[in-house]
Amino acid sequence: MKTFQNQVAIVTGAGQGIGLAICQQLAAQGASVVLNDIETSLAEDAAAAVRKEHGVCIPFGGDASNPAFIQEMVDEAVKQFGKLDIAVANAGITLFGDFFEYKPADFNKVMNVNLGGSFFLAQAATRQMKEQGSGGRVLFMSSVTGHQAHKNLAAYGMSKAALEMLAKTLVLELSPHQITVNAIAPGATATERTLNDPDYEATWSRITPMGKPATTEDIAHAALFLISPQAGHVTGQTLVVDGGWTSVSPSPY
Repeated sequence: MKTFQNQVAIVTGAGQGIGLAICQQLAAQGASVVLNDIETSLAEDAAAAVRKEHGVCIPFGGDASNPAFIQEMVDEAVKQFGKLDIAVANAGITLFGDFFEYKPADFNKVMNVNLGGSFFLAQAATRQMKEQGSGGRVLFMSSVTGHQAHKNLAAYGMSKAALEMLAKTLVLELSPHQITVNAIAPGATATERTLNDPDYEATWSRITPMGKPATTEDIAHAALFLISPQAGHVTGQTLVVDGGWTSVSPSPY
C-alpha cells in the first residue's frame, strides 16, 4: 500500500519548483492531486508531466490568493475525486525592496498572496474536511526568512513568520476534527527561479553548513512527512529544512 493511496490533495503554486516536487511525490505515493498555478498553461504542462511519470494529477489554473477561486478549487477536487484530505498552501511571492522605499502596493500583494491565500485555502479545505469527518492535513510554506533577518525582505519575512503563528493558532480550531496543521521553512533551495542568479549556488554552498542549497526534492520529502499518516500526532509545528543555515546564519550579502 502506497503511503497516500486513496488520498486527495490540493497543492497551490505548483507549476514548478517546490510545489511541483510535492505533487510528483504525492502522485507517486498514490494520491490524486489537484495542481494549481496562477499560469494556466504552466499548471497544465506540469500536471501532464506528473501524470506521465507518477500518477493521478489534474491542473487547476488561477489565482490562489482569491478566496472565490480557492473555493472553486476545493469544489473541483471534491467533484473529481469525491473528497479532500490534504491542502498544501505553497503559492507565494517574493518582492524585494528597501524598507524606506517599499510601496504599499507591493506590501499588500505580498500579504494577499502569502498570508491571504494560505489562510483562505486552509479555511475552505478544512471546512470540507470537517464535513467529511475523517480528519485531514494542512501545510503552510514558511521560510528561514521568518526566523532570521534578510536585507530587503522585511515584508516577505513578516508574512512567513505569520504563517508559522497561523499554524500554531489553528491547532485550537482544527484538532477537535483530527486535522493537523504545520509549516515547512525552507532555506536556500535550487529552483528554476533561484538558478537564474549565477552566484546563487556558489554563495549558498559557501555559507550553508551542509555545503549546498537544498533541492526541491529535499523540501518535498519533509513536506510529505508532515502530511503523511506517520505525522498524525504532529501539529502546530514548523520544520526548518535549511542544511543548518539558521544555526549559524551568515548573511549572503
